[in-house]
Amino acid sequence: MGWLSEYKAFLFRGNLLDLAVAFVLGAAFNAVVQSLANDVIMAGVAGLVGLDMVSQLAVGPLLYGRFLAALLSFAIIASVLFVLIKAAARFNKPPADQAAVPDSDEVVLLREIRDLLTAQASGPQGERGLR
Repeated sequence: MGWLSEYKAFLFRGNLLDLAVAFVLGAAFNAVVQSLANDVIMAGVAGLVGLDMVSQLAVGPLLYGRFLAALLSFAIIASVLFVLIKAAARFNKPPADQAAVPDSDEVVLLREIRDLLTAQASGPQGERGLR
């Protein structure tokens, strides 16, 4: 198999394509959340403080407003991601009737055989092993 066909097989494996799609969607989602944080929420906070932007807060040369803006932006992004992950997990739960599937007769029989073999193998010293 040539390196080109191996490379093609590598590129079109399911995991790599899923990762690429997730990366692109993540970048697009990041732009939306950044806009929400910076243009909507931070503008509201700045309006409450009486400034044009939160990043303008400063004490002398110390621009603590930029740090506060970055911290608030992180908290907003983390909260939005938390809510989205919780919502996705709710949709991915298996239905209750599928969660508890009883074992088949073969599985029950194999477990009984395993337990008997384990009990025989761990018997007294003189009776060790299978008969």
